[in-house]
Amino acid sequence: MRKLGSTSIEKTLRDAGLRPTRQRLALGNQLFAGHDRHVTAEQLHAEVSTEGEHVSLATVYNTLHQFRHAGLLREIAIDSNKTYFDTNTSNHNHYLLEPEGELMDIESDSITIDGLPEPPEGMRISHIDVVVRLIRDEDTGE
Repeated sequence: MRKLGSTSIEKTLRDAGLRPTRQRLALGNQLFAGHDRHVTAEQLHAEVSTEGEHVSLATVYNTLHQFRHAGLLREIAIDSNKTYFDTNTSNHNHYLLEPEGELMDIESDSITIDGLPEPPEGMRISHIDVVVRLIRDEDTGE
């Protein structure tokens, strides 16, 4: 769990090589001021808009990608039109509750992966993303 105050968010941005602009601070406050989260750009845009911040959706997308490149977020692509950003940057996996679209962490010791191919020469595996898709029993008619 990462909980940062405004001063800590500013320092975190500076340490990551990012200028702490008004928009970055507003988005950082929403993202990092509490428990680890999984958010889409649209969800984050709605949250900061509710707080009275005027940040375009394009700025939210750009900032999330800047945070990811700086190592502050992980990006989890669920399909071609749904991407989540995770404040927990550790190597871990996820459940996706369909059709709600809720992403939840899987305990790290709950999954083992065997039989990975050897990466090409000069390359290494950085991490493996496993997304286990769930539906509620009542959604299947059982």
